[in-house]
Amino acid sequence: MGVSTDSRAGGPAAERDELARHLEEARARTLRLLDPISDADQRAQHSPLMSPMVWDLAHVANYEELWLLRAIDGRQPVDTQLDDMYNAFEHPRTERPSLPLLEPAEARRYAADTRAGVLSLLSETDLASQRLTRDGFVYRMVVQHEHQHDETLLATRQLMLDRCPALVDPAPAPQPGSVPGSGEVLVPAGPFEMGTSTDAWAYDNERPAHIIELDDFCIDASPVTNEDYERFIAGGGYDDPAVWTEKGWKWRQEEGLEHPLFWRATSHGWERLRFGTWAPLDPREPVEHVCWYEADAFARWSGKRLPTEAEWEKAATWDDAACRKRLYPWGDEPHRPALANLGGVLDGPSPVGSHPEGISLSGCHQLIGDVWEWTSSDFGPYPGFEAYPYAEYSEVFWGGEYKVLRGGSWATHPTATRGTFRNWDYPIRRQIFAGFRCARSPEA
Repeated sequence: MGVSTDSRAGGPAAERDELARHLEEARARTLRLLDPISDADQRAQHSPLMSPMVWDLAHVANYEELWLLRAIDGRQPVDTQLDDMYNAFEHPRTERPSLPLLEPAEARRYAADTRAGVLSLLSETDLASQRLTRDGFVYRMVVQHEHQHDETLLATRQLMLDRCPALVDPAPAPQPGSVPGSGEVLVPAGPFEMGTSTDAWAYDNERPAHIIELDDFCIDASPVTNEDYERFIAGGGYDDPAVWTEKGWKWRQEEGLEHPLFWRATSHGWERLRFGTWAPLDPREPVEHVCWYEADAFARWSGKRLPTEAEWEKAATWDDAACRKRLYPWGDEPHRPALANLGGVLDGPSPVGSHPEGISLSGCHQLIGDVWEWTSSDFGPYPGFEAYPYAEYSEVFWGGEYKVLRGGSWATHPTATRGTFRNWDYPIRRQIFAGFRCARSPEA
């Protein structure tokens, strides 16, 4: 029942050209995000939650060297000190500013030299010759890895606050569509296929596909909006311990939080800070920069709950009539701007109803793009999980310490999200571009 995104009708040369294009698009985006940032700001740590931006650039290059030159071709390391310095598991973010990091110009040269070697090797590689390269798997992994760091760079730029340069010429926000996207939809009980075994872009934690049974459930037709969240604030949601988990309430008190990150109250109403500029809050946009504890408290306050990740995926991908899985809420068609707000085309979420062509068969709007959506699920393996090609991507994060997010945000590249993609983070994280939608059991 799975569907592969890997089209090989053009033969090996066309497949290599496609992979080279994806690699180059990712690198162009990375450099475009760094170009407006001074060398001093690239070296600085703008938040203890984030790395210096120049660390991200050299880490991306080191990851590419490791997986596209050494793992495929058996080449020797350029410099083993780089392997240590840019290993995310060896040095937590708090340590990275004190490391002897490559200067921005040096990091760019390292990235460019690595890429030149990768493209030369790709031009002569038989992709079918080994498991790593089959269907372009390891190249797709590296492309996604770079785009994921590009989203991290955007989050870091946002944390520069009023020192942040604006994004370059973001497209105008789309107008809400004719389909309102309010209320909730009922997803009927029954089996569905979760995960994938065939998608060439999928990470190990999305595999293998497996059939699970779900009871019927109701899920919001759209993400919770700023207007919805303002009512939670005005209704005393931040002051009511009854709607918070014990850990969540303790955290909310310790941090003294009363609203989402990057919001402020003024005499004219709420404003939000976005890439260095304060502006009035758009009530129609999905709420952004809320953590799992805040999302969970809102859901309880509204008499609902957060969806499980299985419920989210079924609402996003399952065609009950055809008994088959779709790659995306809108079907198997590749992303285009009318379908979802992805790739940093805008500088934030688009208003609810902006993408009526992207509605899922279940009737849900904007399941892909705009904001990552918190679910109630802990991050864990699927039945039959195999760590591949390395345990540190997924396996070391299993457990209740991390909560799963789904769907991608406006900053996520189309290659780095899909109906099966699983993100995860600590329940206190707010700097990520995350929001949520609610669900409930019909009897609730």
